[in-house]
Amino acid sequence: MEPVHLFGLLNLQRGWLSARQSIVSQNIAHANTPGYKAQDLSDFAKVLDKSAGLQMATTSASHQSITPSGESVSAKDGEAWEVSHSGNDVSLEAELIKAGDVRNNFSMDTNVLKTFHAMWLSSLKG
Repeated sequence: MEPVHLFGLLNLQRGWLSARQSIVSQNIAHANTPGYKAQDLSDFAKVLDKSAGLQMATTSASHQSITPSGESVSAKDGEAWEVSHSGNDVSLEAELIKAGDVRNNFSMDTNVLKTFHAMWLSSLKG
């Protein structure tokens, strides 16, 4: 079993969360721009699969192989909740939900780091 690199995982997720927050704020800023299409990032799980390079092991030639999806941290068109007459599909409600998700995930990451740090200190104290 390979070690889990907690700080590396949290750093990767924080980078993804920062990029997503930037795109959410860009979508909100262009809420009234005619023809603007809302953007979003691919799921973090897909980014993690690509960066970790994890693949399922096959023990027989008859097993099917599954390759990583190849997703990256790049913007893609988001789901349109509604499209206005000007062609703009930014929904402020959807963007605020995404911003709340980003905030909750940052908070969770911080709590995980605090807990890990406390466990580490208690193990050093004996």
